[in-house]
Order: sequence, then C-alpha cells, then structure tokens
Amino acid sequence: MVLIVELAILALLASASAAHADTMVVALADSVTTVLNNVRNWIMGILAGLATVFLSIGGVRYVMGGGDPGEVEKAKTAFKSAGWGYGLAALAPLVVEILKGIVGA
Repeated sequence: MVLIVELAILALLASASAAHADTMVVALADSVTTVLNNVRNWIMGILAGLATVFLSIGGVRYVMGGGDPGEVEKAKTAFKSAGWGYGLAALAPLVVEILKGIVGA
C-alpha cells in the first residue's frame, strides 16, 4: 500500500516538472479605472441590497408589532439602518473618485 502511494507521488512530481512555462495571463480589466469602477458597482449593489433587506425587516416588524413600543422601536432602528445603507450606496461613487485621485487613474 505504501509503495503504491509513493509511486503515485513520484508520478505526480514527474508530471509537475514537465509543465510548460508558456502560460499566458489574461487580464479581465484593461486599466485601474475599470477595476475601480467594478469595485464601485459591487459596493453599491451590496449596500443597496442590504439596505433593502433592512427596510423589509423594519416594515415587517412595524406591521407585525401591533403597537408594541419595543417592536416599533426595533422597526425604527431597522429603518435607520436602511437609510444609512442607502446613503452609503449613494456615496460609493464619491469614494471611488477619491481612490482614483489617490491612485492617479
């Protein structure tokens, strides 16, 4: 059994040394500007998605709370969190423009 494992390891090492060095790296982004724009789009999408989740949770808590002051307060907190999320999503392009200025893109 040990001999089979050793032979398999030797075969893997022998095949790994015969690998070609002609690998070509293909970049998906043309420039730093493209990368930063993609980062901006991802940040905006994630923040807007999370804000929508918090808005939905707040709405459900408010409706299902039935006037309970504790639940209404939790709903208001969720609404505030959603507002922060939408605000940060709206500011994401500004942050990326600042990063572009720092990087020089």
